[in-house]
Amino acid sequence: MRGKPFDGQDYPWADSIQQKMLSRIVDVAHTLAAWHTDGDSPDLDAARHAALRGLDIDETAEVLYRDWMTIEWAAENTTGVRKAVARVQQVARSYDMSLDTITEQTIDLVLSPDRPEPTHADQA
Repeated sequence: MRGKPFDGQDYPWADSIQQKMLSRIVDVAHTLAAWHTDGDSPDLDAARHAALRGLDIDETAEVLYRDWMTIEWAAENTTGVRKAVARVQQVARSYDMSLDTITEQTIDLVLSPDRPEPTHADQA
């Protein structure tokens, strides 16, 4: 994957197709991130790569930010957690959008000084 579908092109007929493609790319990136975090031997590097690759395509995909935050949290990478939180908040400001309740809850969870054990359910 490289860039957004039809990026830089102005095809009015492609708007809905582009949205469907972006949605499917985000779904695949989220599925890969979740798959790599499941099981007894999670591959957090591969999970991180999937989430960040999806965000390269759609920087507004909150589900991928939630994945990224929980991946960094599971890796006990405080710097990575803060970077993910800062980026999703900056994107929300740039696009003048409100974050989903689930995203806000994930931010609260990963920034909490009382760290419960991360689970895949936290990535929803």
